[in-house]
Amino acid sequence: MEDQTVLLQALDTGIYQLTINRPTSYNALNSETLSALQSAIDRLAQQEDARVLLLRGAGEKAFVAGADIKEMYDFSPMQAEAFSQRGMRAFASLEALPIPVIAVVNGICLGGGCELAMSCDWILAADHARFGQPEVGLGVTPGFGGTQRLTRLLGRAKALELLLTARQLTAQEACDWGLVNHVYTAEQLADQALDLARTISKQGKTAVRLCKRLVQQGQAMDLDKACLMESQAFGLCFATVEQQQGMQQFMKK
Repeated sequence: MEDQTVLLQALDTGIYQLTINRPTSYNALNSETLSALQSAIDRLAQQEDARVLLLRGAGEKAFVAGADIKEMYDFSPMQAEAFSQRGMRAFASLEALPIPVIAVVNGICLGGGCELAMSCDWILAADHARFGQPEVGLGVTPGFGGTQRLTRLLGRAKALELLLTARQLTAQEACDWGLVNHVYTAEQLADQALDLARTISKQGKTAVRLCKRLVQQGQAMDLDKACLMESQAFGLCFATVEQQQGMQQFMKK
């Protein structure tokens, strides 16, 4: 367990859950919470048994409503940039975890919350959740990678539509746009997320980690180099017990 604003716990074999724990503030991200988030991510990165991470917000109203405006209100330009960089580092660390990360969006997911969710590998949402980057309505840009991750996920036109209008998407709209993977009722969400985590945790550990790395790193390469990297990873799998056991089991069928 980390600082009270961020909770890290093991749910099942290889499955961890990280909770942003400021429900009375709709889990808004302030400096303290970002530091606690970074600490939790750093600890999790050292857990050799970790296979999947579920990321959620405490309570039933919000995943993360955004960055904490009460803290940001009187920032100087230098303080604002430093705050942005703190969030950027934490989200980059989350994205760089070798294990799959599933955002379990149980409510409001705006601004910094949407940026946090986009730093994950999957987004599962309750049907009452809302998504968006409404920062221009406050006279600022996104500060935790929203302009960049949103564009990479949705393309330029849809990203600009959200960024420049402060439009909020329903969970189903976000799914239709390609931002969210699946939408469930609020009652189903936690169980569906855990089922997905368990499914992933049963797959080959090395292969799962390599697949995540290949997708992430390959996006920044030309196709030939990315395919070469895949061939190398494929070869590495044949030095693992998981490959031997998996193929032996298949041959017995």
